[in-house]
Amino acid sequence: MRTLRRLFVLTAALALAAGAGATPAAGAAEAPEPGGAPGPVRVQPAAAEDVAAAAARVVATMTVRERAASVVMGHIPTTDVGALRAYMESTGIGGFILMGANVPSGEAALRELTASLTLDPAFPPLVAIDQEGGDVSRLPWDGFPSARTLKDAPPDQAQAAFAARAALVRRAGIGVNFGIVADETADASSFIYRRALGTNPAAAAERVAAAVHGEAGVALSTLKHFPGHGAAPGDSHRVIPATGMPKAQWQSTAALPFASGIDAGAPLLMFGHLSYTAIDTVPASLSATWHRIARDELGFDGVAVTDDLGMLQASGVAAYADPVANAVAALAAGSDLVLTVVSSTPETAPRTVDGIVAAVDAGTLPEERLTEAAERVAALRLGLAAEGRSLVPCSDCEPVG
Repeated sequence: MRTLRRLFVLTAALALAAGAGATPAAGAAEAPEPGGAPGPVRVQPAAAEDVAAAAARVVATMTVRERAASVVMGHIPTTDVGALRAYMESTGIGGFILMGANVPSGEAALRELTASLTLDPAFPPLVAIDQEGGDVSRLPWDGFPSARTLKDAPPDQAQAAFAARAALVRRAGIGVNFGIVADETADASSFIYRRALGTNPAAAAERVAAAVHGEAGVALSTLKHFPGHGAAPGDSHRVIPATGMPKAQWQSTAALPFASGIDAGAPLLMFGHLSYTAIDTVPASLSATWHRIARDELGFDGVAVTDDLGMLQASGVAAYADPVANAVAALAAGSDLVLTVVSSTPETAPRTVDGIVAAVDAGTLPEERLTEAAERVAALRLGLAAEGRSLVPCSDCEPVG
């Protein structure tokens, strides 16, 4: 698997340089009482070894409930470090997304906040942020160029801007940037236009790859919103945008920036709530067909993450009114990490974990599918730890460009 091999090469080099040699612990946290909170799984650092194998060993020690928790990315809107730490301790979830309500006024306070989310530096959670720059910028101190101007600039300027942006993200103690918009459109009236890195497939593809190269080794890049928002009119925060575009046309247009970013090594791919009705009538985030296309046809081998599942519920479509059912459907379709932001409360993540466990018990979500997802997520978490980052704030990462 290309992404995991790349992580292995990097982590091995760093581990050898540091003289590290620890291996994952044989055991995990004590199994919780049935129906109880899974709690954090503690492991020792994965060093100079294949992180995929290390991830498989760690996941093998987990209960079904711990695996279910590990594929949930949660959110609560607060800057209270005590509340955030308690949330991570009580849920045992594998990730947390920072929104504007989580970002304090200064970088030092943000570093303290992100540090509170990491219970075990050897197995840090995936802490993520939507730091595109420009219209979608959670860090007020990010003054680097965004898609608003980069779409008309040479690709090397996109690489420099995203290298600088990744440094800001890393300095804040954040491991994952949901920041690279691989959608493309020439329609200035489209809500995604100002966020897209190109107005045609070829231009977007060049700048998306450049952005991935810029973030490489500093922040974990995410391409969004697969299979492409530009072709499907409408704002997916309010509706489920749909298009009748045939697959052949998609392959020669909207697919190109995603293929380019995947080839550049992006380790995460965010699936949008977009319906390409000629390929599958259900949204791509819940579509096994689209997950197969991403992996078998575009060669993506990293972590598939949903866009905010709360957006599906907010669309008002009755079939998607249950956020827990949406999370289970996304996992069954091939997603590895399920994300909920809209209307998220401290109870949302535990309810989602309960629903995943119930689906495994009922056979509607194969246990091997959950295990596969948990292993992919664990590999990214172990990779961060082995790189020496562990989502611990980076004091010497200065922005460039």
